[in-house]
Amino acid sequence: MAVFPQGAPCWVDAALPDVEAGKRFYGELFGWTFGEGEGAYVDAFSDGKLVAALVPKRDGRMPTVWGVYFATSDAAALCREIRDAGGQVITAPVQVGTAGTMALATDPGGAVFGLWQAGDRAGFEKQGEPGSFCWTEVYTRDKERADAFYERVFGFQGTDLPDDSIDFRMWSPAGTEPGEDTAIGGRSVITDAFPAEMPGHFLIYFCVEDCDETAAAATRLGGRIQALPFDIPYGRIAVLADNQGASFAVLAEPRAA
Repeated sequence: MAVFPQGAPCWVDAALPDVEAGKRFYGELFGWTFGEGEGAYVDAFSDGKLVAALVPKRDGRMPTVWGVYFATSDAAALCREIRDAGGQVITAPVQVGTAGTMALATDPGGAVFGLWQAGDRAGFEKQGEPGSFCWTEVYTRDKERADAFYERVFGFQGTDLPDDSIDFRMWSPAGTEPGEDTAIGGRSVITDAFPAEMPGHFLIYFCVEDCDETAAAATRLGGRIQALPFDIPYGRIAVLADNQGASFAVLAEPRAA
């Protein structure tokens, strides 16, 4: 079983109004297959390996979103630290059978994230490859408060991008040499370019072979392109929404020469 370091993203799931519609969308988009469990928590697989899950929304007032879970060896202790650091605990730690223990929390800016204390299930069986999770970043309006929160709660070590025109901090797990080689996520800023009503939130990235083809496929399947494909130093990305409105991003890493 894979072992994820403290604070590493170890799982993602999407809360959807219609799980069956989600299975059709992501099955076509990423080639995912799905476990049994109609109307319940449904595991998604890529090449037979666990990569994500789809879960039905039990309350229509809740947002349709992708969520990320960070690994912890002690969810209860981390929830106490989250409160002390100015965050809130939405769902106190609850045991999920023998799989592990989960909790939901928010940072001081309201961005929601999960905690996962592994039991029989550690999290991803595949990541960083096409059809699987590869990155996450929180968008916040108060970067100083967010940086202090995550660096205290998870022990993240921050590395700011050298380009002063981009306000972005990469996070490396505690005990590693901070920098892009060890980064597991990051912090961005909600600027005036975003809608005024946009709350703090996490954006989940999935690795794909071809960013442009994936964006075109998403629209063909009933989704939307929220940010057209564009190049960054680490590849080509696009921000999309699925056929029910859940936002996510895709990254195609540079091809080897």
